[in-house]
Formats: sequence, structure tokens, C-alpha cells
Amino acid sequence: MATIAQTTVNTIKFLAVDAVEKAQSGHPGMPMGCADLAYVLFHDYLNATPDHVDWPNRDRFILSAGHGSMLQYALLHLAGYDLCLEDIKNFRQLGSRTPGHPEFGHTQGVEATTGPLGQGTANAVGMALASKMMSATFQTDTFNPIDHYTYAIVSDGDLMEGISSESASLAGHLGLSNLIYIYDDNDISIDGSTDLTFTEDIQKRFESYGWLVLTIDGHDHDAIRGAIDTAKAQSKQPTIIIAKTHIGKGAPNKQDTAGSHGAPLGEQETKLAKENCGWPTTPTFLVPDEVRAHFQARKQQVNQTYQAWQQGFEKWQQANPEKHKAWQQYWQKEDFNLFESLLKDLPGMPDATRSISNKIQQSMAQHIPNLVGGSADLACSCKTMIKAAGEVSASNFQGRNLHFGIREHAMGGIANGMALYGSYLPYTSTFLVFSDYMRPAIRMAALSNLQTIFIFTHDSIHVGEDGPTHQPVEHIPSLRLIPNLQVARPCNAQETAASWHWAAQKHNGPTSIILSRQTLADIPADSYKDILKGGYIFQEGKEKNLDLILIATGSEVALACEAKAALEKQGKTVRVVSIPCLEIFEQQDADYIQQVLPADIQKVAIEAAQGDLWYKWVGQEGLVIDMHSYGTSAPGPEVATHFGFSVDHITECIMQG
Repeated sequence: MATIAQTTVNTIKFLAVDAVEKAQSGHPGMPMGCADLAYVLFHDYLNATPDHVDWPNRDRFILSAGHGSMLQYALLHLAGYDLCLEDIKNFRQLGSRTPGHPEFGHTQGVEATTGPLGQGTANAVGMALASKMMSATFQTDTFNPIDHYTYAIVSDGDLMEGISSESASLAGHLGLSNLIYIYDDNDISIDGSTDLTFTEDIQKRFESYGWLVLTIDGHDHDAIRGAIDTAKAQSKQPTIIIAKTHIGKGAPNKQDTAGSHGAPLGEQETKLAKENCGWPTTPTFLVPDEVRAHFQARKQQVNQTYQAWQQGFEKWQQANPEKHKAWQQYWQKEDFNLFESLLKDLPGMPDATRSISNKIQQSMAQHIPNLVGGSADLACSCKTMIKAAGEVSASNFQGRNLHFGIREHAMGGIANGMALYGSYLPYTSTFLVFSDYMRPAIRMAALSNLQTIFIFTHDSIHVGEDGPTHQPVEHIPSLRLIPNLQVARPCNAQETAASWHWAAQKHNGPTSIILSRQTLADIPADSYKDILKGGYIFQEGKEKNLDLILIATGSEVALACEAKAALEKQGKTVRVVSIPCLEIFEQQDADYIQQVLPADIQKVAIEAAQGDLWYKWVGQEGLVIDMHSYGTSAPGPEVATHFGFSVDHITECIMQG
């Protein structure tokens, strides 16, 4: 007679197999191979409960191998989360709560959107880092409100992706002992055996990162428990448990083959697998009553753990009112409306907007105590340090400044993990040209509705001497193409303050703030009353009847104002419109947009970036002065003049029509 443990493992396996079979789409092999690991983790260790889904001290679980999503859905269903059997049966169907890869905010109990391999490994590092920082900030001698663990199931594919190396290296450096990877080491990827491409020694690799490495049979429940216990018994290192498993375990013809990786087993193989495991072939989607009772008992245990924590927290709260006040600030998504207060202490121009931004950032940090972040080894160049706030290290998690090292991709994924954790407003920074290294993480932040702030400096060909490798050209428009990402490129102190305001206000998605390396001129707007609308009239024409509208962003706003003056000497009436955030401007009502950009007036857009997106605003008859080639190495002003970003070239283009 099968034990309750084995019956539960088979339930998990065949919920996954049946769902994939019904959908005729999905990955059955990974859930079958990881069912033992996941069962022991969820039933014996994971302190998380559907009755208190937002419990701050819950353990976090990340299925980085998101293609095996049915493993997580089966577990969430059994654990009592808001995921019924009908949801399981609707796997991968339109509108279902069981999409092909787990999605944060879509399915209760899913802590991160995963699928693009490696992202979950970095998210888990971010969560573990956030919890270390929260613990250091809020613990007292009598109570620690944050002492949980972050677990991630990772796959061969996750560990092949470079982001996993970057994030694991930083996790080892920081000694994130509250982080436990369980590596599903099954030797199979989509194209066949991992021997085709992946023969490195994972144990030595992670030991060199400073991790504790344990190797077990991933189907031996006692060994799984022993490894997790060993990981939790030490406080110096993150742990990776290398669990040797069999993909498609139990399928007589497809176990240990790529045939079980990314396609249904098929009707005949499903029948044989169930018979091989002693599981009824009918009905499908079988969940025995004793399995439900087994998980119900576990839920009651976790609820008792929660109640004990809650009692301790209430005593801590009463004894530490100031800490509790700060705790509430960290966890509550306040609608910060700081623009007016930022204007009262605005840095002076002329200056580079990267410098202006850092001065404004100090004010933001005073108002938002959970604003934390750092750079990819460029804090001095990007100017993103929070002053007198301490630096996070393996011996000090109370700081607010993070050193990510030259690991841009991991930096984005880790910051997203911190945003997912829920108590921090994280920011990152690097040069704009290196946003290419971060694009997957930026996209995942936008897809997951995460309030991550991505700061990019050295924003154009004005970088100058470093040449085309460091001069971004296509980057601004390519960021604007990412749905749910707002991109702010300010031209002065007022617009930089507005950019930070927008970033603090947008709780359902990321913001990119794009800043100049070079000093920008002190050219004030006629009025800033409409600045928060994303685009506004910066300087109005001297006559009522407009001949021309110049549209610009960032450093090109001052250039547009100079061109306006030159054109007016030639009899033109010219308006300058600054659009620091196109995404916010597009949200305005049609009347306002028509007021700023009347349809019947000739328009010219000026931006030192690839400019095809501007034709939406200037029309096909309009003119776009932009970059359609890579830059060159020379002093910044010479580069700008060489590529036509000069008053003479702009006025000549306009006058020639």
C-alpha cells in the first residue's frame, strides 16, 4: 500500500500530466521529475499559507524553471490557494488562471513571473537580499519580524543563462544564507542531453562563488529533508542543493528523454505511466481525499506558525512604536506626491541632469525611507549614491546603497526581486548604452507591473570621446516600445524633479529616467503649470499665428530654443514643446494634446536618437532631426555638430522645407 507521501507525489505528477495532455501543450517531464522535491519542500518546510497570502514573514518560493508551471499550479491547488480544479483543467487556455508560465499578480501564490530562464534565479537573490535588509533594519533583541527563507527550483537552462552566474556570484559575495536553490539536475534540455553543450562542474562553480553545495538523490525524501536542514543550520552562505532527478519519472518510454520535456506524453504513454506508478487511469485530474486532508493539516500547522509570529509582532509593535511606524511606511504603497516639495529646494542650472538628479534623489530618500538601490560599478559616474545612508555588505545589511558590480543583467533581475518582495522601492543605474544588457529584466518589470526605477545616464552622442560603443542611438526609442514602461528624459531641474515624481507615483510598472552626462544650459520654460502632463509648451511663439512647432526632449530642448530664436529672426513664429515623458503625454485627453500640438501646424522633432517614433507626432509631412547611424569618437560638442545637432543645421533644414 502506497504511503501518503507517495500518493501525494503521484497526485502532483498526474495533475500536471493530465493538464498538459488536455491542453495538448506544456512541459510534463519537469513536474514529474521534481514532484518529490516540491512535495517535501511545500509540505514539510514552506511557511506560507493561503489564509494569509500577504504575511510579510512567509517563505518565498520561486519556480525559476517556469516552463514546469503545472508543478506549481498542482501544489498551489493542493495547498488550498485560490486555484480550483477547473483552473487546473483550463491550463494554458484563454483567460485561465493557469497560464503557460507562472505570472505574478495573476495567480494567487505565485511570487514572481518566470519563464525566460535565469530571471527567477536573480529574482530569488533580490528577495533574499531584501529580507536580509529588512531583518537588519527591524529586528530587536527580543523579536525578529523577518527571518524566513527564499527557495527557488532552478533548472539546467536557468544555470546556462549568464544572469544566473551574475546573480549567484553576488549572492555568494553577500553571504545570503537565507537563500536556497534546489537544482533539478536531470541532464536533459529541449534538444536532448545536456552533454551537447553543458558539461561544466556545477559543484565547483558554485563553491567558487562562496555557496554551500550539497548533492542528493532528488527522489529520496529523507535526503531532501537532510539537505534542507543542513542549509538552514548554517548562517554564512547561500545553498544550492544539486538534486539528481529523472525527467518524466515514471513514464516507461519517455523518462530521461527530451520527449517528455516540452510536449504532452501522449494518450498511450500517459496510460502506461499511470499504470507504472500504480495510479488509476480514470478518472483524470484525480485528487484523493487523503491528499487534501494531508495538505489541510499542513496548512493548519503553518497557520499556527503565523499566529505565533503575529503575537510576537504585536508585542514588538507596542515596544517599538518608531520602528513600527517605519515598518508601515516600508510595506504600504503610499501615493507620494512630492513634486511641489521638490520644487522648493530645486538645484540650480546649468548642470548635467545626472548631477541634478542626484541632488533631487537625496530629497526623495528623505521622504521615502525604503528607496534603495545602486549601480553596476558606476555610482560615481551615474551619481546615484544616497548620501550618509550606508553601503550594504555581507557584514552590514542596514545600508541603502547597493553595489551590484559589473552585472547589469543581474542588477535588473535582483532589483525586480526586491520590488516583488514588497517592502522596497528599488532603483538601478548604469550608462544608457548598457540598457541592452538589462532589457530582459526591464521587460519583466513592465510585464509584472513592478515599481522598479531604472536610471540611465550618458544618454546620447554627447558622450563624445568614448565613441560609438558608448554612445546610445537606438536605445531611447527601443525603451519606449516596451509596454507599461514610462521613459522620462528631462531637460532641466524641473523636469528631473517631475521624472522622480512620476517614478514614485507609478505603482503598477517601472520607470526609466534618462539623464545627461554633459552640462545642459539654463534655459527656463515660460511656464511649468502643465509639466506633469508629460509634454507641455516650453516656450511660446512671439506672435499668435504659429508657423512652426519644435518638439524636443532632454539636451535637445535647449537646442530647440536656440533654433527658435534664430528662426524668429527670419520671420517665423515658433513654439517649443518639451515632452520629457511621451507615455504620460499620450495619456492626456485629445483637447490638451491638440492645444499643445495643433494638427494644422508644421512640426519638427529634434532628438539625438533614432527618431522614427516621432513621425506619429509630426506627421509624414513633418521633419525629424535625429540619428540614423552610430556615433563617432570626438569631443561631445564636435560630435553633435558633426551629426547635425546645431542651430545652423536645424534652421537650414527647416528653411529649405
